[in-house]
Amino acid sequence: MRAMVLTAPNTPFQIKDVPDPVAGQGEVVAKVLACGAGLTIQHLRAGRLKVDYPRIIGHEITAEIVEVGENVSNLKIGDGVTAYYYLTCGSCRWCKADRETLCENLTGNVGRDVDGGYAEFIKLPANSFIKLPEGLDYKAHPAEVGVVTDAVATPLKLINRSRIKPGETVAIIGAGGGLGLNMVAVAAWAKANIIAVDVRPEKFAACYEVGAQLSLDASDGDLTAALLDSTDGQGADVIIDFVANKKTLEASVQALGKGGRLAILGGGGLPNNFPILGNWIKNGEREILGSRYATRREVGHALDLVANGELWPIVTETCLLEEAEELHKRLEDGLVTGRAAIRVGST
Repeated sequence: MRAMVLTAPNTPFQIKDVPDPVAGQGEVVAKVLACGAGLTIQHLRAGRLKVDYPRIIGHEITAEIVEVGENVSNLKIGDGVTAYYYLTCGSCRWCKADRETLCENLTGNVGRDVDGGYAEFIKLPANSFIKLPEGLDYKAHPAEVGVVTDAVATPLKLINRSRIKPGETVAIIGAGGGLGLNMVAVAAWAKANIIAVDVRPEKFAACYEVGAQLSLDASDGDLTAALLDSTDGQGADVIIDFVANKKTLEASVQALGKGGRLAILGGGGLPNNFPILGNWIKNGEREILGSRYATRREVGHALDLVANGELWPIVTETCLLEEAEELHKRLEDGLVTGRAAIRVGST
């Protein structure tokens, strides 16, 4: 099969012919139709996240089952599927509580510790595949369906985790990125008032198109002051930080209104320690929340909402597998607005 292979950190992809995967006991092989190209993948390519090389990266897949190994009963040939990013145990207290992102026996991630979706076929344990709901036309929209597992599921988790209510002011830092733009759309669906924050003002048009009411250029001046000014000095009810570096975190925590919640994602594995103002947090009953990816249940909920037309993932760029290197250069330079995806195969 053809695959885009990473052989070392911060080096170009290499298109290679590699052996087709074969399903062993408890495993399934699927034909990949498309795979999302998000920042997690770019962090792996750039060497900011650890990975064993050589590696086929990519986890936001739309695929169709072509081979089923022994002792697999929940999937069959022809099923449309996507993948769950975390390789979880399914039996620890966190997995049993539907909080798989905290799995105590995590063995890794799809596209990082096992080969992923930048290839014509992918082999995974059967429980790492999630069957797509009836009515979701994955063959007509493989790029969009593939990114649902992160680009829609993660924002939905943040709506719940941050307890966003209609009419609340939500500032989204990194609003023009792949997760950020989809977060704007999901927050608009939740009837929040949205402030889009980014360092590239050319991305704000897309933010307004999907529901932002205000925009702030984070490269221009004091971000804390700008956030306070845009909320009449009250501060934001919720700030969601997809950049999560020291500068944005310091600005965010000081721009929270009373009862405000700061949700932290992103960071790319880089150091991002920042001072926490204890009395400021206590006296205003403010909260700092960590969040990572989504649970299986949240991914399933996102797929259902997309299938019934309530939400739709925003994919702004697609390319062929052979063109992945050029797309990732644009991702690294921050030139992609919204989510991108790789078109791999056809049905």
